[in-house]
Amino acid sequence: MMPCDAVLLTGSAIVNESMLTGESIPVTKTPLPNPTSLGHADLEYDLSQHARHTLFCGTKVIQTRFYESHRVKAVVVRTGFATLKGELIRSILYPKPVNFKFNRHTYGYIGVLGCIALIGFIYAVFRMVEFGYDTGRIVRRALDLVTITVPPALPAAMTIGLVYAQLRLRKKSNVYCISPQSINIAGSINCCVFDKTGTLTEDGLDLMEVVPSNPTRFESPVAEPEEVASRDLILAMAACHSLIRIDGQLTGDPLDLKLFEWTKWQLEESGTSEEENRFDTFAPTTVRPPTSSPTSPENYGIMRQFPFSSKLQRMSVVSRGLNAKHFVLFTKGSPEIIRSLCKEGIPADFLQVQDTYTKRGLRVIAMAYRKLSMNYLKVQRATREELEWELTFLGLVVLENRLKPQTKPVIETLLKANIRCSMATGDNLLTALSVARECGLMTPKEQGVLIDTDTSGMLQMTTENNEPVSDGVFASPFRFVVTGRALELIFKNSEVAFHQVCVRGTVFARMSPDQKQILVEGLQHLGYFVGMCGDGANDCGALKAAHMGISLSEAEASVASSFTSKTPDISAVPAVIREGRAALATSFGVFKYMAAYSVTQHVSVLFLYWIGSGLGDFQFLYIDLALITALVFLAARAEACRKLSRYPPPSSLISVRPIMSLVVQLVLMIAGLTAAYLISKSDPNFEQYDHEEKEEGDYAGFENTAVFSCSLYMYITQAIIYSKGKPYRKRMYTNVLFLLYTFVVVAFSTLIILYPEPFNDFFELEPDSDFWYRLIYVDIGVLYFFLSWLIEDGIIENTCWRQRFAHRKTQRSVKPYRRIERAANTKQSLTDAFNEINQTLQSESNGVSESAVDVDEEFEQSDENDEMSRL
Repeated sequence: MMPCDAVLLTGSAIVNESMLTGESIPVTKTPLPNPTSLGHADLEYDLSQHARHTLFCGTKVIQTRFYESHRVKAVVVRTGFATLKGELIRSILYPKPVNFKFNRHTYGYIGVLGCIALIGFIYAVFRMVEFGYDTGRIVRRALDLVTITVPPALPAAMTIGLVYAQLRLRKKSNVYCISPQSINIAGSINCCVFDKTGTLTEDGLDLMEVVPSNPTRFESPVAEPEEVASRDLILAMAACHSLIRIDGQLTGDPLDLKLFEWTKWQLEESGTSEEENRFDTFAPTTVRPPTSSPTSPENYGIMRQFPFSSKLQRMSVVSRGLNAKHFVLFTKGSPEIIRSLCKEGIPADFLQVQDTYTKRGLRVIAMAYRKLSMNYLKVQRATREELEWELTFLGLVVLENRLKPQTKPVIETLLKANIRCSMATGDNLLTALSVARECGLMTPKEQGVLIDTDTSGMLQMTTENNEPVSDGVFASPFRFVVTGRALELIFKNSEVAFHQVCVRGTVFARMSPDQKQILVEGLQHLGYFVGMCGDGANDCGALKAAHMGISLSEAEASVASSFTSKTPDISAVPAVIREGRAALATSFGVFKYMAAYSVTQHVSVLFLYWIGSGLGDFQFLYIDLALITALVFLAARAEACRKLSRYPPPSSLISVRPIMSLVVQLVLMIAGLTAAYLISKSDPNFEQYDHEEKEEGDYAGFENTAVFSCSLYMYITQAIIYSKGKPYRKRMYTNVLFLLYTFVVVAFSTLIILYPEPFNDFFELEPDSDFWYRLIYVDIGVLYFFLSWLIEDGIIENTCWRQRFAHRKTQRSVKPYRRIERAANTKQSLTDAFNEINQTLQSESNGVSESAVDVDEEFEQSDENDEMSRL
């Protein structure tokens, strides 16, 4: 286990980085290249650029290798909390502040409550001065109002819903969360971006066929290795990988494993014991045919690896046969990249054959090789760019990547909930489009408008049949299908076109990790709340940038995302959104309840301060502990509703409905307390409270009994109406503990109001109050409940009104993505933007060409001058 971050100088290592990246497949680490050999003597170490050469703290070193006398050496670059593992721990202990509307508005409400507390404070001071109280008593009584109006338990009450949601996610959905504040934000998600391979589709691949190539055309596809005539193609499939043996089992990328197993070759690592194989192996890994001996000339040793890079879209190895004189470079990767690196062997029908497979949703890998005229020392020192060029094309490998069973139902669920879904993958454009149609991201009625770059690097827009886009296409339902290269060009040159592509794009193919992050940040800039779901290290940047990042990993947590699902499918996405909506609705209800309760208690005390009275200590204790705290903690246990609503819960406290709700409660509460206060004076046994005859802390009296009795029902009523279930939480009767406890406190509160004799000393109630008047206080509480429930549920939170209001709000939304969706001139604006971008690219290309010509002329003139000087 690595105790620090260290950069590898010599040798290589294979490590497990699942804790950091969520990628359970072992990763090969290669030595840091010499900057002098790269032509950049002043190049400095950068973690983001040299992650492939860095061993991170907390990762497990599975195997190390060195050659000749170059032992495995690494230099420590970071320790403690400065390491990547330290960042993980810090992100758990001290999560970054969340810029969320609900959180911002809570501070505004607390400020309003503070103003109310200040008004009450001034009122209390003046009233106590009139009564002639001493300074200490005035300060104590006045400060009570501050703690009543701004309750100290508010932070704990706001957190409890998140805690319950986090526990349910881990218990029911096997999802772990390192940033609980992200759960509330997950409730507002309205856009999800998915990786393809390993996320929407299975990790495992089925090799369908291999298509060998000769210099002029493709040969007939073959299904068995014995049918492949090209030995170089078999060698490429057997040697070009990063597989290792761990405990006798081949381990590595599923694609590498599938290709190697298909060849039926064998992989051997030198060493006579498992311990020798694991550390400091000085001989290379060898691969050999199944029928050859360990000393056969057919055996090939893997001398050097260039691991797969999602940015470069390829991997390579340098190999040499036993007793062979030359080294051979084998490369595999995306057909587009391999084709651009090949000097010969490309068939004339390359694109047609490739499109035939990709349109069926199949994954296509291209193979190539190059014979190297270098000795061992030069091979080890050569850079990747020096080796991976002038390749000879060998053929295509066609694999099938099936959808996971849960993919299509989950996509349908999200789309029904009005959550936009899109795909960002490193796979081929047409393959991604086929998978998108298969899983339901694009309907059969929606046409795909392909945005890509041509052979000259210019942007082009075509239909799925490679025809120019007509006006009729944009008049019908359509979706953009964009490559990463095209997206990056649009991002750098036209903000308007970039926003249109982001809003109307569904499939984003050949995307590098940086381009995925650009897409996520672009969607956020347009007003979307973006969720990202991926399974590997290639998605780390996008997972971190998204509002809700879900990593599909076997690790319990990773620094890459807020959420980590140990279930390897996208069923975690609706689960997190459901719990997020429930937690947000709970936080919303709890905050309104705490605000209503604090104002209710504040007004109750102000009524009593008018006569110099107040609430007793045990009255405060019963209200705060037995009612408020217990009801809040039990109400927050409400589970998430199974069905996702089409509209997310409100995230703004400063809007019509929450303000109207609190105002209605304030009016009803003041009316109820005023009625109880005045009715108490008509009690036949009524005696006016005299603060001069009472000792400090003795508040027993008719007014106190009336106000305290009615306020008990108000606290319980507010807890009930703000604990509503659907559409984001299950109905209240499913929260059994809350329901039972509500019945208990209602019964007990009624008991101490109607029959106060056993509780007089404890609650300081007036023993001489008439029974029928006490019954009137109960009636006021019941009336308050029915009026509150009728107005809250029948008017303010009415489902029909809410949906109509939400629909109208959507139509009038000023968010950027809404304006773009309503725009009608998409084709013309995109065409104009693409023409401008292409003109810019053309001018830049011409400028580079002219500068190159000028440099050539300078060199030619310099050569002529040198020749003249020599003569």
